[in-house]
Amino acid sequence: MKTLGIDIGSSSVKAAILDIETGKCCASAQSPAKEMPITALTQGWAEQDPEMWWTHVKEAVGKVMTNVEADSVKAIGITYQMHGLVCVDKNKAPLRSSIIWCDSRAVPYGEKALETIGRTQCLQSLLNSPGNFTASKLAWVKDNEPDIFDKIDHIMLPGDYIAMKLTGEVTTTVTGLSEGIMWNFAKNKPADFLLDYYGFTKSLLAPLVPHFGTQGQLKENIAAELGLRAGTPVTYRAGDQPNNAFSLNVLNPGEVAATAGTSGVVYGVTDEIRYDPESRVNTFVHVNHTNENPRLGVLLCINGTGILNSWIRQNVAADLSYEEMNQLATQINPGSENLSILPFGNGAERMLGNRDTGCVIAGLNFNIHNRGHLLRATQEGIAFAFWHGMKVMETTGINLKVIRAGKANMFLSPIFRETLASITGAVIELYDTDGALGAARGAALGQKLYASEKEAFAGLNVLESIVPQASDSLNEAYNNWENVLTNNLK
Repeated sequence: MKTLGIDIGSSSVKAAILDIETGKCCASAQSPAKEMPITALTQGWAEQDPEMWWTHVKEAVGKVMTNVEADSVKAIGITYQMHGLVCVDKNKAPLRSSIIWCDSRAVPYGEKALETIGRTQCLQSLLNSPGNFTASKLAWVKDNEPDIFDKIDHIMLPGDYIAMKLTGEVTTTVTGLSEGIMWNFAKNKPADFLLDYYGFTKSLLAPLVPHFGTQGQLKENIAAELGLRAGTPVTYRAGDQPNNAFSLNVLNPGEVAATAGTSGVVYGVTDEIRYDPESRVNTFVHVNHTNENPRLGVLLCINGTGILNSWIRQNVAADLSYEEMNQLATQINPGSENLSILPFGNGAERMLGNRDTGCVIAGLNFNIHNRGHLLRATQEGIAFAFWHGMKVMETTGINLKVIRAGKANMFLSPIFRETLASITGAVIELYDTDGALGAARGAALGQKLYASEKEAFAGLNVLESIVPQASDSLNEAYNNWENVLTNNLK
C-alpha cells in the first residue's frame, strides 16, 4: 500500500509516494525544474496564477506515478504555501491571481483593523494581529477591485484550491482559517467579529473538513489525467509549516521544527494559549489540535532567507553550484571580517513589526572583501535572522534546546547549520523527509493505514546531529549584525 503527498510551494510543486510498510519514500519529483515565477506588479506585491500550480501538480504527480500502480495508492495528502488568497466564482474558476504569502500590500488593512477593533480583542481572540494575512488581503481586493470582489463565491487557501481541483469540492480546515486569521480561539469558531468589520459574509468561507480524514474523493476525469484511481480519498491537508512540523514528528509541547527554503520558519508546539503582544510571531491551530488536547503552533516566519542565497547565486555566483558556493564560503573565517547582511528583501517582515527594510549589505570594504566573504556573510546573516526571531519565540514559552529539520535547502549547508547551532546553543537534528513526504504520511494517518502516530513515524530516523560550538567571533558578528538591524529600523 502507498499514499501520495503533494506540496504546493511558491518555488515548485513536489510530489512523493510513501510506502506504508517501510515508512520510506519510494518516489519523488518536482515541477518545474527551475523556480516558478512570482509576479510583482509593484514593490511589495507577490502573485501567482493558481492554474500554474495545477499544471505543475499534474507534471509532478505524473512523474511519481510512472512506475506505481494506481490501485496501490490508497489516499492523498496536500500541503501548501500558507496565507495565500484564492478567489473563485460560482463556477469554481479563479477570478484573479493568488495574492501569496510574501505579498505585503495588505499591511495597512491589518494595522487599521487592529487599531479599530482593539489590540486586546484581536490578540485574545485571534492570538495574532490581522496583519498581512488572508483576511486582510481579501479586504484589499474588496477596496481596490470591487468588481472582482462582487463575483467571489468562495475564498480559499492554495491547498484548498488544489483539493478542489482534485475532488470538485470547495472546503477548508480549522488550521486554514487560523492561518488566514479568521478563527476565534476564544469561541472556537470562525471570527465573525473580524468578518463583520471587513464587510465579509460568512458564506465566503468554505465548509470545514477535518485535518485528518476524508475531505473528498478524486474525480474520475482527474484520476485518469493523473494516473490514479477514481474515488481515491484526500485525507489530509495542512499549511506548509504545520505540515513541516508534522513531517518531523513535532506534535507535542516542547518540540520544535525549522525549515529554510525561500522563507525561513521556526515552529514550536505548545498546549498553552499564549501570544506575542507585538504579534512578531504568530500562533495557529496545529494539525493534531483538539478541544480536549490543545496543540497550537507558534510560528516565526522570515520572508527573506533562502531567496537571498538564491539571488546571490544568480547575480554573484552564477558559475557555481550551491555546493561550490559553500566550499568557497568555508575559506572565509566566521564573522566574514565584519561584513553583515540583512536578508530582508522579500516583503514586509512580521518579526520586524511588518516593516520592509529591504536587504542591507553593511561594512563592505573593497580592499578586504571578495566573493567568498559575500557568500559566507549571506549564510551567517540568514542564521542571525533566525536567532533574532527565535529570541522572541522564547518569550512565549517555546523551548529551543533541540531543533528538528529536514536535510534540505539551507540545511544542506554546513556553514548555515553550524552557525545556527552555535549562535542559538541548540542541537540541530536532521532528517530525511520533506513536505510532500509529510503530506503522504498525513494521508496515511487520515486513512487509518497506521494504527498510531508512533507507528507512522517508525521509519523516520535522525541522519545527523549538529552540536553547538562556542564561538566568540560568531557572537561578535551577531552583535554587529544586530547593530546594523537596529540602525535600519530607526
